[in-house]
Amino acid sequence: MGERLCSVGTSARWLLLSAFLSLSACGSNQVTTGIENGRLAPCPDSPNCVSSDATDEQHGVEPYRLKVAPQQAWHGLQNVIAAEPRKRLVSVNDSYMHVEFVSAVFRFVDDVEFHLRPADGIIAVRSASRTGHSDMGVNRKRVEQIRDALRARDLVE
Repeated sequence: MGERLCSVGTSARWLLLSAFLSLSACGSNQVTTGIENGRLAPCPDSPNCVSSDATDEQHGVEPYRLKVAPQQAWHGLQNVIAAEPRKRLVSVNDSYMHVEFVSAVFRFVDDVEFHLRPADGIIAVRSASRTGHSDMGVNRKRVEQIRDALRARDLVE
């Protein structure tokens, strides 16, 4: 009887995993990145995106507020990103950076963007999943982990 319960538990786990993967693949694979009218692209309606340019609570996150000269913070951010695992630098210039992060297990790709705004004393940030609907808070957590790394270097508030 114990073996049968174990078998049912294993089957249920596989069923849940299959359902999760199916739902994750349901989202659009369209990538919307870049600067539009001086701001990062808006988040979609789905909860798998956060942005410092978003005005709603679900998607909103604070920008990185600079404590040092803008270019010093920008170079520091590039060093923080360079140390991150499973990432690919898509593009970078004096005020914009686009990085792809790949999840370890399922290989999902998230687009993370940074926009240096010297006049405002901030680096705006946006992190969005390419697929699925929910991200289980991964994008928000990533933005905050990068903030913590920048704080540890005394670059942002």
